Amino acid sequence: MTDSERTHGTDPASMSTRDVEKRWRDPAALRRAALYVVSAVGLAAIALAVFLATGASNVVVAAIVPGVCLVGAIGALVIGYRSYRHGGTWPIWQGAAWFLFASMLVSLSLPTLTVR
Repeated sequence: MTDSERTHGTDPASMSTRDVEKRWRDPAALRRAALYVVSAVGLAAIALAVFLATGASNVVVAAIVPGVCLVGAIGALVIGYRSYRHGGTWPIWQGAAWFLFASMLVSLSLPTLTVR
């Protein structure tokens, strides 16, 4: 094993050690994940504003809000998996995905507002 493999985390033994110790610090990845979550929540808020502006009577428009959160969460998991495969800080992206999944569950009540 070369020094480059040890420092860049391409050695399988160093990757498993890094997974166990949980002392990751990657401010750049945290900023990217936070920006990703804020943009996904912003798009969901715009969809919510459209839903409320149309009179809260269209089921399809109401389903867009949880749909945006679901697509954002799946996207965060994909980015997290890619980060894991490259030896990066994947738990940041997993946390972003869990937040977006929770937001999706909360917003799933919107389509029920259209049924009167």
